[in-house]
Amino acid sequence: MRATSPGARSVPWIVDWKKLLIVLCSVAGLAGGAGSSAATPAAVPGPPPAAEPAPSADLGQDFTLSTGQTADVATRDLTVRFSGLVSDSRCRPGMQCFWAGDATVSVVLAEPGRGERTGFELHTNSQGGHRDATFNAFRVDLVAVNQQGDEITLKVSHL
Repeated sequence: MRATSPGARSVPWIVDWKKLLIVLCSVAGLAGGAGSSAATPAAVPGPPPAAEPAPSADLGQDFTLSTGQTADVATRDLTVRFSGLVSDSRCRPGMQCFWAGDATVSVVLAEPGRGERTGFELHTNSQGGHRDATFNAFRVDLVAVNQQGDEITLKVSHL
């Protein structure tokens, strides 16, 4: 038995499930469309950003590359790409260390005209590994790695 207040009438709940389903689907459709791409303006296509020109490197001269950058060796069919820093255990400025540590970088050398390319890991400390690499008739020396590890200085020479 239900308790009701005096004079209140009991109203039976009759639900039309079909209408309720239509209302719920409509609300869900409106809510889902609120964040759609139709509600936001389309991006206006523009010219692509200007690519940085590839730095040029002269034989026997130091040159600097940033991570991901490729240099063309002047008058030669040779490119040098700095892929990135592999590891870095060098002593940080202001710290006292037992040894200087070693930075390892990944470099890719290629002769596009011949379709040849190969990758090397070069080290700042000869105890960690090789500071230089040879590729066909060229030798590449790692001269320096900046403190952040995102820029290297190399020298390419002809064998």
